[in-house]
Amino acid sequence: MATDILAEITGMLVEIVGDEYLLAEEVTMKTTFNEDLALESVEFVALAELLHHRYGADVDLMGFLAEKDMDAILAMSVGELVSHIGRITRTSLARAAAGGPSASAG
Repeated sequence: MATDILAEITGMLVEIVGDEYLLAEEVTMKTTFNEDLALESVEFVALAELLHHRYGADVDLMGFLAEKDMDAILAMSVGELVSHIGRITRTSLARAAAGGPSASAG
């Protein structure tokens, strides 16, 4: 599952920053958003939108970042985001399999 999520995030990053940049540096779980990819805030917003579109409202990148201090955000790796998405999607799948509340429940 993590390799699938990593591939999807890599595809999103290529869409955001362009493939010529990412071809020079393979994106791995240890790749950092700040030092390795030099992602700017507007690019984080674009990534958040793509993640929301792909995974739904449960994967809230801005909420995830809000839980971190500035040093943790600057040091964050792609692997941390992959793990976060994996936890969210596993929880959502488990909830759906158990017949838990859905978005249409009121």
